[in-house]
Amino acid sequence: MKIVIPGGTGQVGTVLKRALSAAGHDVVVLSRRPRQRDEVHWDGTTLGPWAGEIDGSDVVVNLAGRSVNCRYTPANLREMMDSRVHSARVVGEAIAAAARPPRVWLQMGTATVYAHRFDAPNDEATGVIGGTEPDAPGYWAYSVDIAKAWEREQETAGTPHTRKVALRAAMVMSPDRGGVFDVLLRLARLGLGGPVADGAQYVSWIHDQDFVRAVEFLVAREDITGPVNLAAPAPLPHRDFMRALRTAWGVPVGLPATRWMAEAGAFVLRSDTELLLKSRRVVPGRLMDAGFTFGHPDWPTAADDLVRRLRSRGVG
Repeated sequence: MKIVIPGGTGQVGTVLKRALSAAGHDVVVLSRRPRQRDEVHWDGTTLGPWAGEIDGSDVVVNLAGRSVNCRYTPANLREMMDSRVHSARVVGEAIAAAARPPRVWLQMGTATVYAHRFDAPNDEATGVIGGTEPDAPGYWAYSVDIAKAWEREQETAGTPHTRKVALRAAMVMSPDRGGVFDVLLRLARLGLGGPVADGAQYVSWIHDQDFVRAVEFLVAREDITGPVNLAAPAPLPHRDFMRALRTAWGVPVGLPATRWMAEAGAFVLRSDTELLLKSRRVVPGRLMDAGFTFGHPDWPTAADDLVRRLRSRGVG
C-alpha cells in the first residue's frame, strides 16, 4: 500500500514510518522541512504539488500539529490550534480533489478531549468530554477546544469516498530519543521520578508497537469510522505509573514533587503542568469491542519491554 503521513517527522511519525516501511509499504512523509528522499515539502495550510502524493494513495495518516510540549502561552495555544485545524482542513481538501482518493483517512487527535476526572474511565460511548470541570484550571478548557476543533475539521470534510477515523491517542511510549518515555525515564534516573502533587491523577498511555498495530487494524477494518481511543486498557494513577517505571530501570527512590514544584519545573523545561496534572483516564472501548488485542496491556510489563529495548541499544 501507499501510505502518506502528513507531519510524520516527529516521534510518533518516526515510529509509524519505521514499522510500516519495514512491513513493505510505500511510505511518504509530508514535512515543512523535508530532509530525506521519501519526504515531500508542504506548508500544512495550502494545497500544492504535495497533494499529488495523496491522489492515488491507499491510506492517509495525518499527524500534523505543533508539539504540546511547550508553555501554554496565548501565542503557543493559538499555534497549537491553527496547526491542527489548518492541516486537517487542507488534507481534507486534497482528498476531496483527488481523482483516486485514499480509501481511509486516519486523523490524529488526542485523549485530552476527555474530562479531568478520577471517578470512572472514559470510553467513546460514555466518556465525558472536558472543558467544564470545576476543579481544573480554566485554561485547560482551551486544550479541549483544540481537540474538538481538530476532530470537527475531519468530520465536516467533504470526502464521501474516503472512510474517516479520528484517533483519540494517549501518550505513545517508545524508546526513541526525545519522546515522552525518554523524558520520563530521564527524570526517574535522576531520582526525580516520584509522584507529582498527590499522584492520584490517571495516566493513559499506549506502547508503540500496539499503536502501530492499532493503526494497521483500523486501516483493515472497513466497518469502523469516527472517534477511536488509542490507549492501553489499564490506565493507572501517576504514583503507580512512575513506581513501575523506576522498578523497570532499577531506581529505588523517586522524590515526590508538590504542585508548586511541578510549576517551577515546567517553567524551567518550557513545558506546562497540564501534561502532568490532568487526570487522563481513557480506555479503548471501540478497539476492544472490535476484537483488537493488546500486546502490552499493562504498564509494568510495557515499561520492562521499553527499558529492555533501550538497553539493547547500549543505553544505561
